[in-house]
Amino acid sequence: MKNSEKKGLFPMFVDLRKKKTVVIGAGKIATRRIMTLTQFCENITVIAPEATEMAQTLATDGQITLLTKKYGRDDLYGADLVLAATDDPKLNDEIHSVCKCLGIPVNVCSDQRKCDFQFPGIVKNEDIVIGINAAGTDHHKVKKIRECIEKAFAKGEWNE
Repeated sequence: MKNSEKKGLFPMFVDLRKKKTVVIGAGKIATRRIMTLTQFCENITVIAPEATEMAQTLATDGQITLLTKKYGRDDLYGADLVLAATDDPKLNDEIHSVCKCLGIPVNVCSDQRKCDFQFPGIVKNEDIVIGINAAGTDHHKVKKIRECIEKAFAKGEWNE
């Protein structure tokens, strides 16, 4: 293992409130990430020929803009952040390539090597936000730790 691989990832909190976030795909994984993003982002556009019921509900509630259509390269113009979350690896690769050419940070859900950022496990309690990440190595451990922190908040262990 290279020394750089041992260093892990730097946790960076970014203000996404006014940023344009584009999610290509509206399946199960994409919808989970979209639901998380709605807690931090005011401008989320989701592009997919079909969408989960939850994604449709988020659109109906005005939390996201849902475009039920196939992706086109022009959908990425003006985006500040992109998530490629389709079930088509070739399409995800194309989205990655376009984002790299346009200088847009991208997360490809199906290929960790093509992610400029990783999506952490998140615990949000009022003004406290905790991000948990295992550099893509152990999603189950991240989930367990997130659940432990959520339980601690629920018990009031950090209340003053």
